[in-house]
Amino acid sequence: MPAPKGYGRPRTHSLREILNAVFYLLKSGCQWRLLPHDFPRWPTVYHYFRTWRIDGTWERINRAIRERLRVRLKRDPQPSAGVVDSQSVKSTGVGGEERGYDGGKKVKGRKRHILVDTEGFVLKVKVHSAKVMDYEGIKTLLRRADERFPRLSQLWLDAGYRGEDKGADWVQKTLGWDVELVERPKKPAPEGVLMRWAREWAKEGVAVDWRKLLPPKGFQVLPRRWVVERTFSWIDQNRRMSKDYERSCASGEAFVYAAMIRLMTRRLARV
Repeated sequence: MPAPKGYGRPRTHSLREILNAVFYLLKSGCQWRLLPHDFPRWPTVYHYFRTWRIDGTWERINRAIRERLRVRLKRDPQPSAGVVDSQSVKSTGVGGEERGYDGGKKVKGRKRHILVDTEGFVLKVKVHSAKVMDYEGIKTLLRRADERFPRLSQLWLDAGYRGEDKGADWVQKTLGWDVELVERPKKPAPEGVLMRWAREWAKEGVAVDWRKLLPPKGFQVLPRRWVVERTFSWIDQNRRMSKDYERSCASGEAFVYAAMIRLMTRRLARV
């Protein structure tokens, strides 16, 4: 937490009270002006939230707790591999910057683009318009990422980051990282077609069981993709994150860091 400056008016409220108020607003989803009277006045809480957003305090606290938690889990403080994905969320009528329409998800609002380690802890987040394609948004997300995470060398992406000089190709050429595209299983041919293929192969003396050509039924966990999807689930457990209620993208990013700080702090106390 930021230390006192040593001059000016002394603090009336402890920083723990300010953090508790921010976490209450994050978890309950209430408006700033509806903070209970048990906490400091909402202008005071918002002043600290905005100041820490501007000077990068939320991101620094997230980094410090993440590194400490990784050490507790017997991992290197700096990750060597990560997963990138985006989440399109609806916006509200409060207005604000960078709003658009995601034609693939049929969502009007913004995208939360996150980079997580193999434990699912957020390394970096970028909020932008939902109309920005994934293979373009990753360029903004990973800007100077090689300087912030010197050990990072492996990345897992989905098929939305495919393209020449875009997405995965851009990461390999610009950052020099190894990139693996994790795609969903391809849709199988109809059973009638498979049965006809089996009969044709039988005529040539090759016995084929067409049932073995069918993929397994039910939900399939994609390698490494489930890690970042679980992180989105963790973030969405906070009502403030059910939609994008913020006027600025920077506030949305700060709340993502705050959500992970709250989660990692509780986990750090149990490890």
